[in-house]
Amino acid sequence: MSTNDEEIIEQEQRYRASAYSLLAALLRTPPEQVLLDHVATLSPESDTESDELSLAMAELAGAAQKARPADLEDEYNSLFIGLGKGEVVPYGSWYLTGYLMEQPLSDLRDDLRALGFERSPEVREPEDHAAAIFEVFSVMISDSVDLERQQIFFERHMKSWIPRFFDDLAGAKSADFYGFVARFGVAFYSLEETYLTMRT
Repeated sequence: MSTNDEEIIEQEQRYRASAYSLLAALLRTPPEQVLLDHVATLSPESDTESDELSLAMAELAGAAQKARPADLEDEYNSLFIGLGKGEVVPYGSWYLTGYLMEQPLSDLRDDLRALGFERSPEVREPEDHAAAIFEVFSVMISDSVDLERQQIFFERHMKSWIPRFFDDLAGAKSADFYGFVARFGVAFYSLEETYLTMRT
């Protein structure tokens, strides 16, 4: 492998890790102004990105420029918290079984332990929250976990429900800014699925 090839692969990994980290940050809590300012600067890093991803990124950046944290807190609460339950339930167990804290969560915990991840005592959300899964995957990429193990994790804990989650988020009545987050998520997920299939 040439030095140029190594640089390209390293750039791909940085981009993948940062995209997962961004999605995790946007889905974990309502974004504050610092995060919105960062999102507002997003632009495609190379000509290899799909037209769909480039457009979704540009639209998300434009939405971030206009967004106000107070409005996004209301939107986030309506979408993900609500009175008892928000419009969208961002947990793998919910999508896979119709209930929270079910077998998919147990399976995920087993795989996280095998990968060396430990649950922080301060974290209240179950590990199958979309934001937690994206954060884990970002760390896996940054830590250079081999692509075969990445693909196994992707297949077991993301492929079966993340697309449906983004579809539901895109179609939610309260989704304004988060509609753009969902579109970016769909476009990136599609590219990521192709990437992992081609690289492994």
